Amino acid sequence: MTAMTPGSNIPLSAARVAVDVTAPVRLDVSGLLLSADGKVRSDDDFIFYNQPSGPGVTYRSGGGTAPDSIVVDTAAVPPGIEKIVVTASPDAAGQSFQGIEPTATVRDADNGGVLASFTPPRLGAETALVVIEIYRRQGAWKARAVGQGYADGLAGIATDFGVTVEEEPAAQAAPPAPAAQAAYPQAAPADPRIAPPMPPMPPAPPAAPPAPASSGKINLDKGRVSLQKNQTVSLVKGGRPLLSQVKMGLGWEPAFRGKDIDLDASVIAYGPDRKHLDSCYFGKLSILNGAIKHSGDNLTGEGAGDDEVIVVDLGRIPAEATGLVFTVNSFTGQKFTEVAKAYCRLLDAATGEELVRFELSSTEPQTGVMMAKLIRQFTGEWEMTAMGEYVKSRTVRGMVKPAASAL
Repeated sequence: MTAMTPGSNIPLSAARVAVDVTAPVRLDVSGLLLSADGKVRSDDDFIFYNQPSGPGVTYRSGGGTAPDSIVVDTAAVPPGIEKIVVTASPDAAGQSFQGIEPTATVRDADNGGVLASFTPPRLGAETALVVIEIYRRQGAWKARAVGQGYADGLAGIATDFGVTVEEEPAAQAAPPAPAAQAAYPQAAPADPRIAPPMPPMPPAPPAAPPAPASSGKINLDKGRVSLQKNQTVSLVKGGRPLLSQVKMGLGWEPAFRGKDIDLDASVIAYGPDRKHLDSCYFGKLSILNGAIKHSGDNLTGEGAGDDEVIVVDLGRIPAEATGLVFTVNSFTGQKFTEVAKAYCRLLDAATGEELVRFELSSTEPQTGVMMAKLIRQFTGEWEMTAMGEYVKSRTVRGMVKPAASAL
């Protein structure tokens, strides 16, 4: 094994390598595929826990008890990619590497053999690091120790390498406009861990109090939408309601050093009078004549990507069903404060395109949460609203009444 120092490099003796990054605290580990200009080709080249795979590069979760890894299959990396950088940042928001010594270990991904290790020296206020880079040089692949720190977290790294980092514009006073001409609010960042600090909000004019967060509505015309709590998106694209099959994916991980957690995703269907029609969950995998189907139970939350998936065929939802509420329950009784990285997302089932994402960034010591709701409008289109409302219930049965009240 080679102990690397900043700037040193080694030839890779394995075609598939894994880069593990460990520390006394839990870390978020990511990989970026860079072309010759040192930039990603698109945001799809940013590989992390909610986008766990790309061409030749995969994120592998350690589940909170083992280190997260970036696995690089050099034979599968596209010719236009010259470098894969592996980054790390503490999972706790705002925590720096002061007093923390992360160590990157480069392994043969097939047999686990250690090829090299690297511990960046003299860390302080850095909240994110480029730790290791796997790069191509004259047809051969090498690994280089980097240890470059960023005080502005993953936002600094992402911006340097060309990943889109959006921020909401500051509120501005404006004359009243007709509703048809009102501008839609910007969506939240795709990954809240890399959102830059928000600028101070100017004071609201006395005559115009700020609108509630739920007042803004957006659609799918500009691509994927990242919702904040209480925001609503109309499932309309190109001026037409989305009436195709969609997938609602829900994911989570056990908190750092936590035990396996059995969360159950469900969808509850209601009529126009908030009458409970049926519930789709691990004990009833298909409802409404097959218009809603459940993927089956995941008992631990282990692994990257969606842990449970509910397929909704919007075009087959019967007329009497006008509201759907997506819920998650902790069947074994652990509180959501023991759960990390919970999210839900809506995908086009035909293409796999992610349409809407909602990150559950804050948790409460409860056992049930209403993640999102779909409401059918009089026009026939569906609107999805991010909820993030907690209740005390370990089963979907206990969610029926509070979900009805939330419609």
